[in-house]
Amino acid sequence: MRKNFSLNDSSVLITGATAGLGAEFARQLAPVSRHLILTGRRQDRLHELATTLQQKHPRIKLTQYCADLSSTAERERLASWIIREEIPLNLLVNNAGLGDLGSFDTATWERLSEMLDVNICALTHLTHRLLPMMKLQSSSGSSVGIINVSSVAGFFPLPGLAVYAATKSYVTSFSEGLRMELSKEGIRVTTLCPGPVPTEFFQVAARPKQSTNAGDRTHPMLASSARLVVSAAIRALERDRPGVIPNRLLAFLVRAVCLLPFPIVRAAIRSGAGPRKPEIATKN
Repeated sequence: MRKNFSLNDSSVLITGATAGLGAEFARQLAPVSRHLILTGRRQDRLHELATTLQQKHPRIKLTQYCADLSSTAERERLASWIIREEIPLNLLVNNAGLGDLGSFDTATWERLSEMLDVNICALTHLTHRLLPMMKLQSSSGSSVGIINVSSVAGFFPLPGLAVYAATKSYVTSFSEGLRMELSKEGIRVTTLCPGPVPTEFFQVAARPKQSTNAGDRTHPMLASSARLVVSAAIRALERDRPGVIPNRLLAFLVRAVCLLPFPIVRAAIRSGAGPRKPEIATKN
């Protein structure tokens, strides 16, 4: 395994870069990167972020790539462009994600399908398409890594967030398996599992008449800022850690609950005494 790992002068693809953690990843990686590829669905947001970053970091190359990653065709178009242009990708940040707050039976299938496509299919598809190029980069001696944004919600089945939590459980499991496969290639994989972060997540995930304020849904001691979450993720990748929960108290609570017999955890979640769905909803 490569001992020295550096993101200096790297080429980076960040999905879901229009807001929240994606935009924060861009802000923190811009000072050290050679080329940032920012992708998201809102062209105006991408342009605003890219313009701001370019003004602060004139030497960096910034590419805005507007795409709806719930679409297989658009994911293929993005990956094919990167491969065709022979962009030497060092870091893939699979950050794009969607949520839905409410009972499963009252959700629209369109919303659930879109969430499955973005949270699971987009992350898996882009990784699959871009990995051969990233392996070539690694074999040439370059530092190469993947950050997959999961959630502490992925550690528990959550009523009211049943599909979202299940998608994040997939992300965590997939990332662990991929890390084991790629360790011999010198490619690092880190899973980011944040708890509540004051971003637009709740505004997008909430249904009509639901609260969209993350502060209403969690204890302040369990929340973390986007800046702290992203810096913890980058630091974890640099230290070759398999995963990180960027809040010490939340990390302790999650690990403690995971040690309990599952019938106790189930009963606690049902009663609301355990990690309730609003408290461990997330982020991007």
